[in-house]
Amino acid sequence: MFELSNAIRKLWEQHTVWTRATIVSLVFDLPDVDYVTNRLLQNPVDFGNLFSVYYGDRIGGRLRDLLREHLVIAAELVKAAKAGDSESAAEIEKRWYANGDEIAAFLGRINPFWSKEEWTMMYRTHLDLVKEEAVNLITGNYQEESSVYDRLETQALEMADTMTKGIISQFPTKFR
Repeated sequence: MFELSNAIRKLWEQHTVWTRATIVSLVFDLPDVDYVTNRLLQNPVDFGNLFSVYYGDRIGGRLRDLLREHLVIAAELVKAAKAGDSESAAEIEKRWYANGDEIAAFLGRINPFWSKEEWTMMYRTHLDLVKEEAVNLITGNYQEESSVYDRLETQALEMADTMTKGIISQFPTKFR
């Protein structure tokens, strides 16, 4: 039980850390952008592998693909916002939130202890915070960005705990 909790919390922690690192690298044109982006894109693979243990390869693979899409769209959004292309950014943002809703619906379907509504609310909060983090970096509001990151990290760990509780409830015999 603790191993699962630690593994999921680690994945969500890595998700927030490498998302932030990628945003910083994109915003400031840092030379490490390809490296941190590639590391960030390992996160969906790791989530998929963990979910494959409980749900099989098909579901693990689908989660991996949805999370990868989430991250790729986020990078597109940061690039459009940084370039000042508000029309493209608005379209990309719609796709990003639709992807978040798709992830929430997927999670709500695979575990009877999770609801689409709960995951939708959590994902929208997550996306709102990531967006706020990126905007603060782009606009140079670094003090506020630090505060947002703290809230984002806390919220991601809440998502991790929800995920852990659902898996333990769905597969109680694996945790005896």
